[in-house]
Amino acid sequence: MTSPQSRQLQSNGNKLPLPLLRRGKVRDVYDLKDRLLIVATDRISAFDFVLPTPVPQKGAVLTAISAFWFGLTADIVANHLISCDAAEIQRRLPSGVKLSAWHEGRVMLVKKARRLDFECVVRGYLAGSAWSEYSKSGCVCGIRLPKGLREADKLPEPIFTPAAKNDSGHDENIHFEKMVDAIGREKAVKLLDISVSLYNFAAAHVSERGLLLADTKFEFGELEDGRIILIDELLTPDSSRFWDKTLWKPGSTPPGFDKQFIRDYLSGTDWDKKSPPPELPSEVVENTLARYREALSRIT
Repeated sequence: MTSPQSRQLQSNGNKLPLPLLRRGKVRDVYDLKDRLLIVATDRISAFDFVLPTPVPQKGAVLTAISAFWFGLTADIVANHLISCDAAEIQRRLPSGVKLSAWHEGRVMLVKKARRLDFECVVRGYLAGSAWSEYSKSGCVCGIRLPKGLREADKLPEPIFTPAAKNDSGHDENIHFEKMVDAIGREKAVKLLDISVSLYNFAAAHVSERGLLLADTKFEFGELEDGRIILIDELLTPDSSRFWDKTLWKPGSTPPGFDKQFIRDYLSGTDWDKKSPPPELPSEVVENTLARYREALSRIT
């Protein structure tokens, strides 16, 4: 495993001499005036902390999955992707800005759009925070569900459960009517319809590959002419819960294709989830990367 010092040097070497618009837990977003350059790093987070140990090639895997889905769903809704080809992107960058070999497969040149500050979550199965809320109230984000559902049960039909984006801390699950109050009914209904259509399309696609799409979240932006487009990432293990069909059994949540190895490891340590997180063992990193790579292989 690389040392913290060498990882820091590598990280500094991958920064670009461009205006940094935003540094997220995983992605660095650079401002190119009329466009954006998104760089997916190998950073990984858990329990609202960016961990000191990266997962090598994770950023490239996430970029490849998003690019695949952006191409596959373009007939449902337009998206922000212009190019993922590093050579083509290099030609469009200002003079003196050079992409390195590390950037290959990690960069996306995208249209600039005004972000709509809601995560458009669609759930087809009862898991995660939805299961916790249902267990207490029989509802999820104000939607009354049938009685007697078990954890990981398939819902009678997919439900739309938006969340208000919060740049610091957890996003807030909200009722649909609160979204209507914020952006108007016409726009809110449009986001609902597009989101459910995307979910149904993706769920059918992965079902043919032995996977279930339990839930996912979409992000949207508005262009200057008012058109709504998909932005950010799309149907990756970081934004979606994929399950292996053969391991699905209502009553408990099956393993996914995400960073659950890391969450499980950290939960078994004495880390208090308040102080800086510990380094990850190599086997935890390798198991996590293997799940991401399996998701890429099976989805695409």
